[in-house]
Amino acid sequence: MSATEHDANEKVVNQGSRLRRAGRSELADALVETRDLTWRLLDALESPQWTVPRLPNFNPPLWEIGHVGWFQERWCLRLPDGAGPGGRFGAAPGTESLRPSLLEHADRWFDSSRVAHRDRWTLDLPPLGAVRDWLDAVLTASLARLRRLPDGDEAMYWHRLALFHEQFHIEAFAYTWHALGYRQPGPQWEPPGRLVLRPDVRLDGGPMLLGSAPDDGFVFDNEKWAHPVRVEPFEISMQPVTNAEFLQFVEDGGYHRSSLWAPDAFARLQRDGRTAPAGWRRVGDRWQMRWFDGWRPLEPFAPVLQVDAFEAEAWCAWAGRRLPTETEWEFAALNREDFEWGDTVWEWTASTFLPYPGFSADPYRDYSEPWFGSHRVVRGGSFCAPRGVIDVKLRNFYLPERGDIFVGFRSCAAG
Repeated sequence: MSATEHDANEKVVNQGSRLRRAGRSELADALVETRDLTWRLLDALESPQWTVPRLPNFNPPLWEIGHVGWFQERWCLRLPDGAGPGGRFGAAPGTESLRPSLLEHADRWFDSSRVAHRDRWTLDLPPLGAVRDWLDAVLTASLARLRRLPDGDEAMYWHRLALFHEQFHIEAFAYTWHALGYRQPGPQWEPPGRLVLRPDVRLDGGPMLLGSAPDDGFVFDNEKWAHPVRVEPFEISMQPVTNAEFLQFVEDGGYHRSSLWAPDAFARLQRDGRTAPAGWRRVGDRWQMRWFDGWRPLEPFAPVLQVDAFEAEAWCAWAGRRLPTETEWEFAALNREDFEWGDTVWEWTASTFLPYPGFSADPYRDYSEPWFGSHRVVRGGSFCAPRGVIDVKLRNFYLPERGDIFVGFRSCAAG
């Protein structure tokens, strides 16, 4: 990795860690910048594009932006003064003690715990202009309350939570637009470029603390708490698998070889008739990848992206390798400065998303607890995830069959 690339990687890592400790001024700036980016994405939509098909991984855009505003208001404005996050600083109050919303019926419309996914297309939602005015009012009031808060992690917890929640939704908007074939919303949504390819590195392993500590600033509940583990020696690639590497698997008939695949995953391939990643096509002797509403040549040395965990595992079986565990991934990221991550793709791991020992849910209980056991851990961060949310301790998670997100993988030597 060149000095420039190393500095860029350090910037990604440090910015995420910094915003987890952001004070009033920096946090206020981040909230405003994040909201501006949210509206830039939504303002790029043409009128018919606000209506999306009822698919399991998407939300209607009007409902989703309303949910972003509801979430910020719920945690930053409607709690009584002095309420701290449960599980660490005292119990959070129940819904009966919440202040009323600035928007009548907001809870009925935009509370994701209350409104089933299938029902979000049929709600009597207010018009976009009214939702936007409400979000503006919520942001203004949230910033005013932020200015009055005392210093410290407990006081800043809710505003940091709202910031990171909105940043995750920005990425969800982006991959939804991509999946639906909408126009690329701006130059910042270019796919990751060529990687600097380096050989595998062998790490001797040893003891480490996996997870976050109480003094790490903002902590997602699934990172609680740092606990000792021992990592066995392993050998890991220093960058994600590239398109060229994955293409070798495709052209060697990897999508036709059932022995490389989990049975259910191979059955889906046969049902769908796929012989390559869903966003690839061959034109003559050239391969292309779909990007938003167009097609472009496949960049050989860019990281492969938008492959699901089963595709990643099939490639590993073909190559005689394996996915890293999330513990190995975190160990490598903490111990190798040239370990490239954070601004390329999310990375599948071999680890099922499970609670750490002693887990307790924070007040936003739906963040982690409902998904334990069914989802797979991804680590790192994608090129389009807003920088503030990226951190070496961050445990993101998706269903393993999802290939619509900006995710790829790296591999470890087998054995």
